Amino acid sequence: MTTSPQQDSNSKLQQHREARLAMRLSLLVGVLMLTGKMTAYLLTGSSAIFSDAAESVVHVVVVAFALFSLWLSTRPAIPQFRYGFERITFFSAGFEGAMIVLAAGSILYNTTQTWRHGLALENLGSGVLLIVAAGVLNAGLGWYLLRTAKRNHSLILEADGKHVLTDSWTSFGVVAGLGLVMATGWKPFDPLIAYAVAANILWTGGRLLWRAMKGLLDYSDPKVGHLIRARLDALCKELGLEYHGVRFRATGYRQIIEVHLLFPENMKLGDAHRLATVVEERLAEDLEMPAEVITHLESLEDHSQVHHVEHYTGRPD
Repeated sequence: MTTSPQQDSNSKLQQHREARLAMRLSLLVGVLMLTGKMTAYLLTGSSAIFSDAAESVVHVVVVAFALFSLWLSTRPAIPQFRYGFERITFFSAGFEGAMIVLAAGSILYNTTQTWRHGLALENLGSGVLLIVAAGVLNAGLGWYLLRTAKRNHSLILEADGKHVLTDSWTSFGVVAGLGLVMATGWKPFDPLIAYAVAANILWTGGRLLWRAMKGLLDYSDPKVGHLIRARLDALCKELGLEYHGVRFRATGYRQIIEVHLLFPENMKLGDAHRLATVVEERLAEDLEMPAEVITHLESLEDHSQVHHVEHYTGRPD
């Protein structure tokens, strides 16, 4: 069932509102988490808790930038940026990944220095309770962000949701380490857990950087390509058409798909254009993601010769 342009506009507006609300909530919770974890660190002097607090600093910084990126990505195109601003989503994810990597470096340095100068832990019970509360709250927030990201096809929300979930696992790891210290009295469990936390968030940051780089370099996901071609095969068979030259890339919100359609040489241009429009609209409806389809019309009988000439001369014959 097709929707009207007004319905599409209202749906997009609702999605943008929901995404902005989710990011504001993430920022508010991030500030609360940072306050609680820094309090726990000052109470205990724990390297593991410091590592958790350092990640919360990163969270507040990157969510503030992500909120700006979310606002900019939904702005309409202007003459200087005719394709809009959607691809800032990849830059936002990359920035988040880079900040996470920096936080991991800070954790490793601080933990090593603390261990070298002697471990002094106190008030562990109070600190553990604060970290448990932070971990539970972050787990709920991360689940909410990922669910909202899936509904809105938002890479910015997905990156933030994964980061928040990583933060919650970090908190639970810290609690486990401090529990071992309290149970055994062996203080090195604390820095060892901090090292494990640093390794975990380093992995998360690296994956975000890799995904951002792929997006900025127009990586074509083979699974998405298989889905597009399967839908095109069925659609063109139904309409009696052939196609080639499929290309696609992601913007962070949708797929931009280009395809060359082949028509009989004696078909009227108006009829060919009508069928091409059907392909554009139906393909975008059939896919399981937001998409914009751009078609290029060619003659079935001589398209290979024309492409051959273009390849060697740089222009049609």
